[in-house]
Amino acid sequence: MWEHRRPCALPAVFAFFQIPIPGRGRAPRPGDAPFAPGVAKVAPRPLSADCGMGYALAMRWTVPNILTTLRLLAAPGVAVMFLYFNRPWADWFALALFVSAAITDFFDGYLARLWKQESRYGAMLDPIADKAMVVIAIMVLTGYSGMNPWLILPATVILFREVFVSGLREYLGDRAGLLKVTRLAKWKTTAQMIAIAVLFLGTGLAYVEAGSPRAGEGGVPVAVSHAAVATWIGLALIWFAAALTAITGWDYLRKAAPYLRDAP
Repeated sequence: MWEHRRPCALPAVFAFFQIPIPGRGRAPRPGDAPFAPGVAKVAPRPLSADCGMGYALAMRWTVPNILTTLRLLAAPGVAVMFLYFNRPWADWFALALFVSAAITDFFDGYLARLWKQESRYGAMLDPIADKAMVVIAIMVLTGYSGMNPWLILPATVILFREVFVSGLREYLGDRAGLLKVTRLAKWKTTAQMIAIAVLFLGTGLAYVEAGSPRAGEGGVPVAVSHAAVATWIGLALIWFAAALTAITGWDYLRKAAPYLRDAP
């Protein structure tokens, strides 16, 4: 059965650990050296990107890659907090988890450059983790803000841009390198994460102060309180982040435009 599989898919794992592959190789012939238990009958195979699970085993789990992976796993954890904890504890745990994950967004890239540990895995996963964090957090905030239109509008701009740019990169394929992350895009991500953290603070304070799970329902909150101030600041920051998000989306579209025209 092994002869019909793609070369180097599963056998790479056996080769990596020097394990004989069942069914692989010819039958013993007269004059062959006797089989010594524990000695592999196959030569070690070099691991490469097309070696399936063997490649995953060979990938270096550096500190930057671990931080990026943890940030990706923390993204759904923000929503899970509201399933297993009562409020306002869920708000505080979600805020702490989100802020901790946002901090790793700086350190993984910084450490990778400092220690010269840049990798394709990190380059691939870093923007995915950022987008997952932002999208899931905005979804949670929108639900617990009572569907506040002042939050829904910038959230719509952010989600639309992220989906649009991701689709644009997928369409460009090998030319996706044209849409490299710019300095303005990094500022956009920073503004989004700060705004989301402040909004989580506002929803938690609102629940503590009013005992209501819906902070700011019906519009921008007007009560002068810590929750209202935090929510006002968070909404201002999310609108600012949405503006940066729209600008970077337009910039990516402009760069990709020449490759979207049909040939004459």
